[in-house]
Amino acid sequence: MQSVFDGHNDVLLRLWHHTNEGADPVAEFRDGIATGHIDAPRAKAGGLAGGLCAIYIPSGHLVFAEPDRNGHYATPLAAPLERTPSLDIALEMAAIALKLDRAGAWKLCRSTAEIRDSMEKGIFAAVMHMEGCEAIDVDLVALETFYAAGLRSLGPVWSRNNVFAHGVPFAYPSSPDTGPGLTDAGFALVRECNRLGIVIDLAHITEKGFWDVAKTSDQPLVASHSNAHALTPVARNLTDKQLDAIKESRGIVGLNYATAMLREDGRSDADTPIEVMIRHLDHLIKRVGIDCVGLGSDFDGATIPADIGDAAGNQKLIAALRNVGYGEADLAKLCRENWLRILASAWGEGSASRA
Repeated sequence: MQSVFDGHNDVLLRLWHHTNEGADPVAEFRDGIATGHIDAPRAKAGGLAGGLCAIYIPSGHLVFAEPDRNGHYATPLAAPLERTPSLDIALEMAAIALKLDRAGAWKLCRSTAEIRDSMEKGIFAAVMHMEGCEAIDVDLVALETFYAAGLRSLGPVWSRNNVFAHGVPFAYPSSPDTGPGLTDAGFALVRECNRLGIVIDLAHITEKGFWDVAKTSDQPLVASHSNAHALTPVARNLTDKQLDAIKESRGIVGLNYATAMLREDGRSDADTPIEVMIRHLDHLIKRVGIDCVGLGSDFDGATIPADIGDAAGNQKLIAALRNVGYGEADLAKLCRENWLRILASAWGEGSASRA
């Protein structure tokens, strides 16, 4: 079984919702539940050894647009969020991450050495990520606090605008070139992340924002959960030109399991075969090389193929890749080693690859 370190999931969002309903997040993750995608038992069953776990502030009553008769849709950008309530929610999610760590339900990792040690011990290796920086002030004081709590990766923006950047809408067909990029505060955020050693994730930013980060950051370019725009022309996917830039920087793009970002018709439909996932992986690898592609499932945040189901089904994708000719050395890179190389680079550790 190939162990997987995954580039993106929303398990903290699910645990936060259930905590607000009276559930115990430690028990839910440690012992498992019947709903959602990730908990410790299902992760172990599917070889999901760890991943970047997102702090994401929900966007109220965002309603996704229905496709028209041609299958086209365009959901307007979610409204910007106020900082104070966003900070409250982010702190609550960070507290859940720390509570799981203290209880031994997972290990909150701050280095690739900790990730590898946790994986070897069979403990889920969680890295705290922030998806959209509505909780961060323009003076970046809160960034220092979250860093101290374990934050090691962030996306400046989700699919809504904030003080740092502009996000792409959920739209099909659509270019990712949908508006402005980084603000002045966003450029400052990128430079501070470089100083601290925090990964900068470009998964939800506009194409203009992508290029703004590319010309500013000293890190490899990262799109944690995005697919190929050439195959599925949704605004969230990456153009071949963007993929070329990721290759040039020796960055990474993580395959998103979200069916709306995999299917040619852009629909959110669980009846999507694993072969469609492989088609995107093949394209990404052909464009950027085997060393610059990983997995970014979006577990607990998207409709994924029914054949995968949840974290317990993760090895079905790996088996399918074996069946079409991927060898174990390349699978190790796709499953974990490429991500660990990127994290080591951003965190100033030097090379951590054992591929």
